[in-house]
Amino acid sequence: MPEKSPVIVDLKFIPQEVEDGLKGAFPGREVINLADLAHKGRDLSGIDYAVVWKSDPDLFSRAPDLKVVFSGGAGVDHVLTLPGLPDVPLVRFVDRSLTTRMSEWVVMNCLLHLRQHRAYEARAKAHIWEDLSQPEAAEMTVGVMGLGVLGQDAIAKLRIMGFRTIGWSRSRKSIEGVETFAGDELDAFLARTDILVGLLPLTDETRGIFNAALFSKLSRNGPLGAPVFINGGRGGSQVGTDIAEALESGVLGGASLDVFEQEPLDKDSPFWDMDNVYITPHVAASSDVRALFAHVEQQMQRFENGLPLQHLVDRKAGY
Repeated sequence: MPEKSPVIVDLKFIPQEVEDGLKGAFPGREVINLADLAHKGRDLSGIDYAVVWKSDPDLFSRAPDLKVVFSGGAGVDHVLTLPGLPDVPLVRFVDRSLTTRMSEWVVMNCLLHLRQHRAYEARAKAHIWEDLSQPEAAEMTVGVMGLGVLGQDAIAKLRIMGFRTIGWSRSRKSIEGVETFAGDELDAFLARTDILVGLLPLTDETRGIFNAALFSKLSRNGPLGAPVFINGGRGGSQVGTDIAEALESGVLGGASLDVFEQEPLDKDSPFWDMDNVYITPHVAASSDVRALFAHVEQQMQRFENGLPLQHLVDRKAGY
């Protein structure tokens, strides 16, 4: 039996989580974790596989013989923009744990805004006991933009909590019990949406789509008085200055942002100090490292056994 190709691991995750995840992973293969200084400057030619997330820009020039590239997450724009990306299959990470984590984050943030949590936090700090008029989930329409695996699961979980849900995607998607919109029906979708959830991939069509013009078309008839924007998708899909201005002017009543155009978020960003904004550091659907490595091992075995790879990225579509 031929010797199994090594696998390059270049993941800008929490280093200890990667180290722990590698224990027992990829049996029978050498693992080249580029976070380990022992591999600094190592010749990476002749290696078939790389698992990447926000890799160093010289990775593909150092590893010219790759046969498959695996994204460390559901998103792949961080790979598509790397210099010298070879013309080989690109596989995205699809896993129950990743999907569930994103849905948890979406539901949590919808509930935080619904239950006016920031307002109660402020009153608690001021030692003020005051009840606020409280709508319930059934009075709110959550519109999800992006109806892939993540979007559809988020809708399912939101429905369990009682929210009315609708969805929009570039091409028509059918979800039992949910009204969906597609393509040029975006304005009709937005007019119905009290809480807008962004779970779009980053493509030429979606870059900067969450902007002032879009926010102005959201419903203002919801019980909170102004719409809310929640983005767990890609930072490049939003225009940060437009979000800040919409929040300051009242076009948006609140926001929850996990992703940004530039990461880490600048220390001088106005978002840090806005009392109607929740910020998380791109952790809405942090990859379960052990699940990621199990997924990669399974796909490598399929590839070596002549079976088709799963979850291939369409580079022209961008996802």
